[in-house]
Amino acid sequence: MSGFSSEERAAPFTLEYRVFLKNEKGQYISPFHDVPIYADKDVFHMVVEVPRWSNAKMEIATKDPLNPIKQDVKKGKLRYVANLFPYKGYIWNYGAIPQTWEDPGHNDKHTGCCGDNDPIDVCEIGSKVCARGEIIRVKVLGILAMIDEGETDWKVIAINVDDPDAANYNDINDVKRLKPGYLEATVDWFRRYKVPDGKPENQFAFNAEFKDKDFAMDIIKSTHDHWRALVTKKIDGKGISCYRHHANLPAQYQQMWISGSITRKTKEYSVEYKLDIPASYSCGVLDAKVVAFQNFKFIELI
Repeated sequence: MSGFSSEERAAPFTLEYRVFLKNEKGQYISPFHDVPIYADKDVFHMVVEVPRWSNAKMEIATKDPLNPIKQDVKKGKLRYVANLFPYKGYIWNYGAIPQTWEDPGHNDKHTGCCGDNDPIDVCEIGSKVCARGEIIRVKVLGILAMIDEGETDWKVIAINVDDPDAANYNDINDVKRLKPGYLEATVDWFRRYKVPDGKPENQFAFNAEFKDKDFAMDIIKSTHDHWRALVTKKIDGKGISCYRHHANLPAQYQQMWISGSITRKTKEYSVEYKLDIPASYSCGVLDAKVVAFQNFKFIELI
């Protein structure tokens, strides 16, 4: 989508690899917090984490400053999903809706399980293979309630509004009619994708039946409410980084902040500086005092 761009750092498929998002001014932004949830009326933004047919398990780093996309790590090793016959990697463009959060402290009335502590997931079923870090506009069609190791992990089914066939898809029944077997394949994939790693099959609420568009919209809106509670500090995010872009900070200082090189050192100690974000705008940091650095405000962690 115009207005957003991405910047890759380090080589793909390494522990150091990151994809940072930028706005139209070239400022670094958080794909979790800064990209608006809505692109238009009933149209949502989607952050593409994993392009279709690929295997690397990429995700928004919710606990890192500015939440770049990086490859998930388990026991020190980069994570990949196996090719589950007859599928190759992820069978949709996979990503998340920004400004949503599945609260791990909230017991979902539909599933009986708490959230998985991540933005809500999206499976985009259009014909284009999207790029990692791309921001697209999607039309929501339905939703699947997966239970992943005892946590609620909703999977939104959506289509890119720029897809040539998007006008033909308006609800989950259109997917059943126009892509026969695709929803069944989606359930099969999510049920078995962890089995090659020695994990049990995933379970589903509603007997693995997809709920319709209206149901999905309600779930998305509730996760947006949970996100609002997170960033206004009504809920403890337990390590989730809610730092967002600073409108007056030039790109070179954002670069320094991201790399952790903005410090003030004395003989006794080294102080790290972070962006001074108003409490009403992000989670912020408690017990911090405002200090000046090159005419820009930072907060000194004490």
